Amino acid sequence: MPIQKIFAHLSCADLRKSTPWFETMFGRKPDATPMQHLAEWHHGRDAGFQLFENPDHAGKATLTLIVSRLDAERERLAALAPGEIEHADYVDLIRLRDPDGNLVVLAEPRTKSK
Repeated sequence: MPIQKIFAHLSCADLRKSTPWFETMFGRKPDATPMQHLAEWHHGRDAGFQLFENPDHAGKATLTLIVSRLDAERERLAALAPGEIEHADYVDLIRLRDPDGNLVVLAEPRTKSK
């Protein structure tokens, strides 16, 4: 199966309440609202994120985003109350919880010089 594009997906209880949190996370408003109860952020040509209003599934998922300059992202996202930087075997990461309790992890692969 050749994959042309990947969209990560999280459910929320109320799209109007959760959208501002993700606007802060991504630094911009959604790129598209293709249907009722759905907001999308497009990240390049091959990846995206969908926030869908579905109260029955809200708060039960994890989204992991690979970033560079984790320390700068943690500072930029201070209003979202990110956790401390954690050091795992191959990455450094911070954990955040969206308004519904979904786990959002920002991870920066560790280079040999770190």
